[in-house]
Amino acid sequence: MDPDQRAFEADLAKPAFRLGVARGRWRHITTQWPYALFAVTAIDGTEHVLRLHSGGFPDVPPTGGPWDPQANTILAFECWPRGRGGRLSAVFRTDWQAGTALYLPCDRVSIAGHPNWRSEMPSKIWRPRDGISQYLELVHELLNCPDYSPPALATA
Repeated sequence: MDPDQRAFEADLAKPAFRLGVARGRWRHITTQWPYALFAVTAIDGTEHVLRLHSGGFPDVPPTGGPWDPQANTILAFECWPRGRGGRLSAVFRTDWQAGTALYLPCDRVSIAGHPNWRSEMPSKIWRPRDGISQYLELVHELLNCPDYSPPALATA
């Protein structure tokens, strides 16, 4: 097992991650390194599955987006959580990176080209010591904010 995978597996055993699981915020579904699937619970009880590429963990931030585990592909855009024009809409952008990355400052793909985020949103920049829980906590917060609307189509 590579050092980044060992670090990732150890991160899943940390109290912060386990607390999120215990509180029903998220759960780990599976890992096929360097990809891991997580379900994050929205305010309406819907679980939204994310596929995160975590190669280079924890020094390199993860990247990913909504995933259809049955089809093993990016989730159809009409099944993505929707926003009402606020924060969730800004992050779950179907026009960004063809759906392969969430528009978050802690996402490795999205931070590239956005040096202003380091000063504008310092609390949302990837912090290796906080690990995968940081990414999942930000997504959980969005799925539980007033901007959240369920997907146009329910997933199978």
